[in-house]
Amino acid sequence: HVQLVESGGGSVQAGGSLTLSCVASGWSMKTQCMGRFRQAPGKEREGVGAIDSDGQIVYADSVKGRFTLSKDNTKVSLDLDKLRPEDSGMYYCAAGCWAPALTPRAFTVWGQGTQVTVS
Repeated sequence: HVQLVESGGGSVQAGGSLTLSCVASGWSMKTQCMGRFRQAPGKEREGVGAIDSDGQIVYADSVKGRFTLSKDNTKVSLDLDKLRPEDSGMYYCAAGCWAPALTPRAFTVWGQGTQVTVS
């Protein structure tokens, strides 16, 4: 049974940085297509970035140049820099895509989420 466990959220001032990690139990991250999403209260879940097994990455326009997605055999990391209040929300890790995508329906496995608050 595949599970995604997330960590690294927290509260930070605008302009600050955070690193979010997602660890999978059940299979190697290296061979998986993974994504990161976020959801603010009252808003739809939106894609932040996604990375496939070959290392191809896509980012949402709103985070390009500020967020960096990477993965190795054991985890997916999302480095958040130059944070803005509008980046606040619950951040989710997801797996199971066939190609990097920013659409939630492209993913079949989801983590529990970790909260990011930027003030």
